[in-house]
Amino acid sequence: MQKLIKTVTLSVALTLVSGCSYFGVYKRDLPQGNLVEQSVVERLQPGMSRSQVRQLMGSPLLEAPFDADQWDYVFRLDKAYGGVEQRRVTLTFVNDRLADVTTQGDLSGDIELPTGE
Repeated sequence: MQKLIKTVTLSVALTLVSGCSYFGVYKRDLPQGNLVEQSVVERLQPGMSRSQVRQLMGSPLLEAPFDADQWDYVFRLDKAYGGVEQRRVTLTFVNDRLADVTTQGDLSGDIELPTGE
């Protein structure tokens, strides 16, 4: 009986201790949205048509439902062991022509995306 109690106690203790780990949970970078680069934004010219902008920039991530004259390209990178990096480009159209380009975030910096390896 003593041997059984010792065996059960040791088994329970080892099970509990094995749950205490010094290693963290695996995390990965999480990119979301349209990756927008400064070189592409610099190629935008006032007066470009919507189709020209779509060909250059791709489809917008957000099209305002009540204001079809505004397109938003948003990119967000949640770094696994760091902060969040966000870039945003807002394009405004007047009479179906590009009228204004507004940017937020640092578009000039390179972002290293996960390769899936």
